Amino acid sequence: MSEHKASIAWHSTDQPFTTETYTRQHTWSFDGGVVIPASSAPEYQGDWDRVDPEKGLVASLSSCHMLTFLAVAAKRRIIVTSYEDEAVGTLEKNAEGKIAITRIVLHPKVTFEGEAPSEEDLRKLHDSASRNCFIGNSIQSEVLVEL
Repeated sequence: MSEHKASIAWHSTDQPFTTETYTRQHTWSFDGGVVIPASSAPEYQGDWDRVDPEKGLVASLSSCHMLTFLAVAAKRRIIVTSYEDEAVGTLEKNAEGKIAITRIVLHPKVTFEGEAPSEEDLRKLHDSASRNCFIGNSIQSEVLVEL
């Protein structure tokens, strides 16, 4: 067992506190001093230059899948030299009619030292990463890996 903590801080500005005008800017702070400027998505009066919670969720899932993939590959003595992903989350109504991230599609591009695994073996590596990713096991969203 382990605990993972984040501190979220929001403060009002000199703008009136109404639905249209209150600031959506806030920060995410983590152990070690990392601070991430955050906001709601621009569609919800947030700022483009800050991370919104929906993108944070997509990035967390993508990062977790990648780290799990790397662990699986290392355990199998398959040497990975680079891993990049362009993950996409879809925000829409779920089966209960609530707005949710219903699907996250990962588009990993992985390069290997020496001969790359076959497409079937690569799929097995990603399947293992999907089954063992802590974040993937924690969310209700459908998670797809498109190679």
